Amino acid sequence: MTLRCLLVDDNWQFLLAARDLLQREGLTVVGTAENIAGAVERTAELHPDVALVDINLVGESGFDLAARLAPTPVIMISTHSGEDFADLIAASPAIGFLSKIDLSARAVHDLVEAIDKTDLVGRRREQDELDALLGAIRSGQSRALVLRGPSGSGKTALLEFLIGRAGATRVLRAAGVESESEIAYSTLLQLCVPLLGHLDRLAAHQREALSTAFGLAAGPPPERLLVGVAVLGLLAEAAADQPLLCVVDDVQWIDRASAVTLGFVARRLSGESVGMVLAARDATGFESIPELPIEGLAEPDARALLDSVLIGPVDPRVRDRIIAETHGNPLAILELPRGMTPAELAFGFGGYSGAPLENRVEEGFRRRIAALPPETRTVLLAAAVEPVGDAQLLWRALDRLGVGAHAAVPAQQERLLELGTSVRFRHPLIRAAAWHSGEPDELRRVHAALAEVTNPAQDPDRRAWHRAHAVLGEDDEVAAELEGSADRARARGGWSAASAFLERAASLTTDPARRGTLLVSAADAAAYAGAYDRVTGLLSAAEMAPLDGLRQTLVSRLRAQVDFALRSKREAFAPLLAAAQRLAAADPQASRDTFLLAVTAAMYTGRFGGDDLRKAALSARELAPAGETFPDLLLAGLVSWVLDGRTRSLPLLHRALAVADSRFIWLTSLVGYEVYRLDLVKQMSEAAIRAAVGSGALSLLPNALAIRANIMIYAGRLGEAAGMMDEIDEVIQATGASVYQFSRLVLAAYKGPAETATALFDERKREAATSGDGRLHAVACHALAILHNGTGDHRAALAAAEEAVAHGDFALGNWPLHELIEAAALAGLPEVATAARDRLAAITAETPTPLALGIQALMDALTFPAPAAEKHYRTAIELLSGQDVSATVCRAHLLFGSYLRREHRFDEARAELRAAHHAFTAMGAPGYAERAARELALMGQAVVKREPTGLREQLTRQEAAVAQLASTGRTNAEIAAQLFLSPRTVEWHLRKVFAKVGITSRRDLPKALPIGEQ
Repeated sequence: MTLRCLLVDDNWQFLLAARDLLQREGLTVVGTAENIAGAVERTAELHPDVALVDINLVGESGFDLAARLAPTPVIMISTHSGEDFADLIAASPAIGFLSKIDLSARAVHDLVEAIDKTDLVGRRREQDELDALLGAIRSGQSRALVLRGPSGSGKTALLEFLIGRAGATRVLRAAGVESESEIAYSTLLQLCVPLLGHLDRLAAHQREALSTAFGLAAGPPPERLLVGVAVLGLLAEAAADQPLLCVVDDVQWIDRASAVTLGFVARRLSGESVGMVLAARDATGFESIPELPIEGLAEPDARALLDSVLIGPVDPRVRDRIIAETHGNPLAILELPRGMTPAELAFGFGGYSGAPLENRVEEGFRRRIAALPPETRTVLLAAAVEPVGDAQLLWRALDRLGVGAHAAVPAQQERLLELGTSVRFRHPLIRAAAWHSGEPDELRRVHAALAEVTNPAQDPDRRAWHRAHAVLGEDDEVAAELEGSADRARARGGWSAASAFLERAASLTTDPARRGTLLVSAADAAAYAGAYDRVTGLLSAAEMAPLDGLRQTLVSRLRAQVDFALRSKREAFAPLLAAAQRLAAADPQASRDTFLLAVTAAMYTGRFGGDDLRKAALSARELAPAGETFPDLLLAGLVSWVLDGRTRSLPLLHRALAVADSRFIWLTSLVGYEVYRLDLVKQMSEAAIRAAVGSGALSLLPNALAIRANIMIYAGRLGEAAGMMDEIDEVIQATGASVYQFSRLVLAAYKGPAETATALFDERKREAATSGDGRLHAVACHALAILHNGTGDHRAALAAAEEAVAHGDFALGNWPLHELIEAAALAGLPEVATAARDRLAAITAETPTPLALGIQALMDALTFPAPAAEKHYRTAIELLSGQDVSATVCRAHLLFGSYLRREHRFDEARAELRAAHHAFTAMGAPGYAERAARELALMGQAVVKREPTGLREQLTRQEAAVAQLASTGRTNAEIAAQLFLSPRTVEWHLRKVFAKVGITSRRDLPKALPIGEQ
């Protein structure tokens, strides 16, 4: 890491000479000062990594300045010997001394690198990587990193090292606490409290979302993605004043809402001068973030660390056993010898323990805690139970327990606990050991004391939680408080927290029927949070209570939802249908919505579901309420499609489209595909995206983006579609949504390579068979047909297409027919092609949109003899060219060129085929480009590989997206909202775009960005 230095000396000649020397040797001198006032001002402005301060400033002391510059590391310098000032240097916060005669860049580096590094044996590589992260954020970049390793591996020590090296970089820190893991946004609030003064700089809907999530204001539950964007903006605004480092320890214990938000923010950081370092035992949920594995120490380092704590004689075999059993785990190396007697160390008595290492280390802490005075153990227990580290709250609770401040001293002397303005355990396992050491009655007493001193107006949820754990037996009053906490958690979007509060409330209520109702509500909240693993257990507990008919139906419906989400789609169908039938009389609207779920489940099951779809349609026609809303008309249209046939269902489906709501974008898109209205699907998806981004109602965003990505594939914008799918993955992680990304299969069919794509399709078909997902099977077969038609293996394409259309799935039965007709015609099977063409003609005649007529003309061209075929080719190209389906248009040019070649009209054929080849190459569809090249080669036409020249090929995906939006006149704030970035990140990307393409203003972007890329 290149060090950034500030020089402070009252001799201007020395300043010039020292600056020249250090910069020639590789250091960056960011500024100079001649007195204390100037040095303090320059440090605040420049944030140097280290300051070199003359001991004797005119009329002032360099030691006084060293104290004022903290935490910036300071090296004292002088023309005199360091021995003259040894006592003063030792008493000062300076990290060392250099004689001006010995001044060099290497000497400065050595002193800076020595900070804290001597305490971390065998961690030089990890420390260097953390130093590099600090250097990046100080230079205006952003970085995120996950430290992953088992308990005791040294993650916390590395975080402390990082914080100690931060210097003038502002540090925010938080830690997950097991007892807080169900309270929504608790860890995020820990991290962001110091930044709440910047809330006013955020857009109104972001400010409102964050205020609601943190419980600072009342409002509707905020969308998780909006909270993520708001936190990103908050960090960016704070970092505009000073580089910012966010450090979060024990990520495995943070609440889900905080974990999702932090993961989203970490993946979006780019150029805000923000660093985020997360320490966790595993990286679940943070897989796409750069990771630094923290492994056991190498054997020489492990022995050196062990030797540093051993006192007295040690049997070499005991030493070897400790090294072998600890596997280089630093905490275990330090703590296990503490639990061994001198006889065990000297002679090896005591034997081998087969317990897991983490358990043995925690047991060692428990023995140390057990040896402390009773009042000290109470201090540790209360500190472990109080999750936020509020020292004043802890002291007030201890006062209620009759424990004075003196009781904390032994815990501090044992280096178990740090007490100041906040309370911190030296290691998470100490907290766990203290907590697990408490007897049940002691825990209840501590919780009761904490409940008494927690302000019910400012923190009602923690007070209720403490009261709930202080109760022995049932208590309706506390149960009611927990229900209120659940309501507040839901209002903040904390569905996991709401579920936990409701479950605890159920355990305290005296009314068995009420207990069952609360458990059903807890299961419903857990399902909404995507915590399906908890739903089944909660429902089983609910069924042990007396449930009324409505609750029993809700239990069945929730079980079916879990099956639909996690297991076989077909297994979910029957309970969904039964629930819809039972709800018909009690709650018609819920019944209709459940019928839609049942019909959807049957549609997904498809060929694997037998007559499930017909059963659902018959029952819905009998029991579902009629109406004119979109869900009413949609259900009626789908039922009619199943029972009456496509022709009779079309009026209902068109009526449904006329009143379609963006909230139902996925179902709307299916209807649009069925009736060849991709233009409407595109408009609806774009409207849904704009509404989601503009209003913050982001729950519909994943589906809207997935549909938009599919439209982009048809438009030939394969690169953008791939980028949007990556965006969808991030949105899914941020929102907890579940989205069917069928488009990935179609994209793979066009982009290849063929072997990889075929393996993907085969894997998806196996998955479909296992889960009973006929829709996935049909899409995989459709994609395989597209792939084989591209490579020219038309027999294989025909087999795949026939399999895709065999069941006639809604919105999927017509599109694979296009591939079937092309494959059969080019495989020399005209009867098969003609029969499929006639089948398609009946469909397109009922929905004669320009897109349907253009596709029909292309299929007619493939099956009609010359010269009629030429007319149909030209009609198809004309109609399709106006429909934003460039991939289909290019395929039409390819087919027309092939037809012209067979008719020996070589000049015309070359023009069509060259256009197709160029277009397929540009869009990134190598299989179809190679097919066009083979056609050209048959006429002796060599194809020169096109070198990348477009602006998009110079830019990253994010830069290209920012450039595209900026070229249309959007502001940084508007671009940030659409791409889920901070405005400062947009500015950073634009600067990089300008540098890469040689422009100086966004006004030049429309000229620099080719029309096709705009």
